[in-house]
Amino acid sequence: MKLTVTKDELNEAISVVSRAVSSKTSIPILNGIKLEASDSGLTLTASDSEISIQQFIPRTKGERFIIELDQTGSVVLPAKFFVDIVKRLPSQTIEIEVMDHFITMIRSGSSEIQLVGLDPEEFPLLPRLSGERVLHLSSGVLGNMIKQTAFAASVNETSAILTGIHWSVNQNRLKFVATDRHRLASCEVEINEQQEGYNLPIVVPAKTLQELSKILPEDQMIVDIVIEDNQVLFKMENVLFYSRILDGTYPDTSKIIPTVFKTEFTVDTKNLADALDRAYLLSREERTNIVRLVSINDSTIEISSSSSELGKVTEQLEIESFTGEPLKIAFNSKYLLDVMKVMDSERVHFSFTGAMSPIIITPQGSREVLHLILPYRTTN
Repeated sequence: MKLTVTKDELNEAISVVSRAVSSKTSIPILNGIKLEASDSGLTLTASDSEISIQQFIPRTKGERFIIELDQTGSVVLPAKFFVDIVKRLPSQTIEIEVMDHFITMIRSGSSEIQLVGLDPEEFPLLPRLSGERVLHLSSGVLGNMIKQTAFAASVNETSAILTGIHWSVNQNRLKFVATDRHRLASCEVEINEQQEGYNLPIVVPAKTLQELSKILPEDQMIVDIVIEDNQVLFKMENVLFYSRILDGTYPDTSKIIPTVFKTEFTVDTKNLADALDRAYLLSREERTNIVRLVSINDSTIEISSSSSELGKVTEQLEIESFTGEPLKIAFNSKYLLDVMKVMDSERVHFSFTGAMSPIIITPQGSREVLHLILPYRTTN
């Protein structure tokens, strides 16, 4: 294999596929990035036990040549060194030549670097998916659904199924749900296609989807999603992103979401987030993160936290459209702060059924996003 490629294009492709390189694997070939040069361009691939990412660099873009190909071929190069080397090369063009025994010469400007490559035949093959039924989502919608739910997934591998996001379709509405048993986040959107044939429901690892969200195009590009057997494939322009699907049965979370409430109010999102942030400073010192919320009257709530060593924080906030019974409740402020970080609306609506019942948080005027937090029982 021998070719010359522009540095910017190669660097961008490496930054995308290197997200699939595992730093913990004991299989040497998975520490590398596979490069495969063909007449149409250069394909880079990386994989671990969770995800596989492939990006294609075409020989031309418009009228501009990106790759000059002298000889087709392939090699696997150590990802850690290859990523760092390409970033530091002095010239805007990079020559890559694979010699005997996969010894690879990388030349740029006055620099010449030799890397010991590996046999590409040992690199795992990517799954072959037929793509008979494809779900289409814009990159913006998919990214927002991941943002609204992934943080609520469990990080405890003993409950592996809860480390994922549950996907389901009902009456042409696609829904994501994540929970760690202490909190829950859901987001749903309407889709145009009929639900038959999507092989849903499935559970996709939340960490994998968070990695996907980092490489989703910023513009509203359509992402094709193919679901088959134990794999889901996200197809973007010149990028293929594969993820495994988690085995197991996801719990039915619909039963824990209340539909009738005793107390409701609306509050400014930023003001609440800032007040919570201040209260969190003391609550985290106790390592409990407990913050208390009390309704003072129909237009005011009080947020407070305390530390036996440092003191107490108390703050009152104006609220809107208060209805129902007086409220006194304690909760994990970190959980609510996580919700505030992903809340896109200027005002947020709270619904309660009692001091020991789930807290429901939604953007004002929207039913597509819902967050649930379980309260704490305190002695006072």
